[in-house]
Amino acid sequence: MHGGTSVVREADEETGEVVVELGGTCSGCGISNVTADNIRRDLILDFDEVTEVHVKVPSTGDQGSSTVEGGRGGDLQYGTESANHF
Repeated sequence: MHGGTSVVREADEETGEVVVELGGTCSGCGISNVTADNIRRDLILDFDEVTEVHVKVPSTGDQGSSTVEGGRGGDLQYGTESANHF
């Protein structure tokens, strides 16, 4: 750990979609994509109910295939609006 944080911002129990937000030193880190991939993998493997995981680093605002967002082959999704909390 190098001072990064992660928090589940949204979990839809009907669709199995989970939104995780990275923060702290993860923002702008060159290997945050590895962290995002590990979070996706772990959530999908550990919880049968989870079907898709989106990982956001909101302070970067970056979009595109090189960002850490998207779930299990899903499309890039980034929003600046407030996440729907539990």
